[in-house]
Amino acid sequence: MLKVMPLKRVWSRCPSSFSLALVVVLLMMDIQARPANMSANRDKKANSKEENEILPPDHLNGVKLEMDGHLNKDFHQEVFLGKDMEEFEEDSEPRRNRKKLIEIFSKVDINEDRSISAKEMQRWIMEKTEEHFQQAVKENKVSFHAVDPDGDGRVTWDEYRVKFLASKGFDEKEVAEKIKRNEELKVDEETQEVLESLKDRWFQADNPPADQVLNEEEFLSFLHPEHSPGMLKYMVKEIVRDLDQDGNKKLTLSEFISLPMGTAENQEAQDIDDDWVRERKKEFEEVIDANHDGIVTMEELEEYMDPMNEYNALNEAKQMIAVADENQNHTLELEEILRYSEYFTGSKLMDYARNVHEEF
Repeated sequence: MLKVMPLKRVWSRCPSSFSLALVVVLLMMDIQARPANMSANRDKKANSKEENEILPPDHLNGVKLEMDGHLNKDFHQEVFLGKDMEEFEEDSEPRRNRKKLIEIFSKVDINEDRSISAKEMQRWIMEKTEEHFQQAVKENKVSFHAVDPDGDGRVTWDEYRVKFLASKGFDEKEVAEKIKRNEELKVDEETQEVLESLKDRWFQADNPPADQVLNEEEFLSFLHPEHSPGMLKYMVKEIVRDLDQDGNKKLTLSEFISLPMGTAENQEAQDIDDDWVRERKKEFEEVIDANHDGIVTMEELEEYMDPMNEYNALNEAKQMIAVADENQNHTLELEEILRYSEYFTGSKLMDYARNVHEEF
């Protein structure tokens, strides 16, 4: 589930006046999310499972922005369903999904008045976000063990570098010997770029006094910066650096909406459309730019991205309610959630109103 993605800074350096035609041409190229390893030492049967275990994920559950600056398309479902997201697959049985959604409604409705208030939804969002964090902690134990085979609870940068290159197909013993002898490692340009990015991130996760050695808690910050205040700042700086075109460490609307689609998951060129621009514009103006001055500072972006920010959770709760609140009473009834099931779960329910009250 975990995978790495080199930051595509080439996009952020493109002026906003670049023609859409050029963007489309570039997007139609088969740009790989992971760097290729062109070394002669590469083993074609590289263990992708091992690679996935030790690399930072390119998607963080419950965080509004992706690492590359794209909006998290699954954010609403992540903070509403928590660890139950997989149960609402598109091809799953609608009646079973409806029953599960009714169960969720009853859990959110803690005062049992058959409606969900903003405060109740806020509490639920915080609870689901905590679920994602606990899942990250659980996965981190596996990942840390993969890079700490001797179990001493400490991993140096060189030890991690050996494991990373081994996961890419290099001979682990040969790499370890070269690092020990301070010999040059011959890797392709993209792999070197990823190594440099990982090294920067590694040092940021290394709490004072800096020793280039991470314990399990620091390794969690390395893999999941969203739950560490210091690493959250680092993540925000990386995103701003990729989007900031004039170097003032702030974002304007034009800078925020100039990021092309397709750098994270190789989306087709047709995904670059007016809807995408409108969505980012709305998010910038109504949510991220807290003081509505047309400029987003690092502080504003950090507050926006903090998954454990209770104020953000309340705002998100109000937005989620507004989407489905057809009777405009500022709460959600069961019928409304079922009617807008695709928004909350990513899955449509057929015959949503059938026997609702009886089932509830």
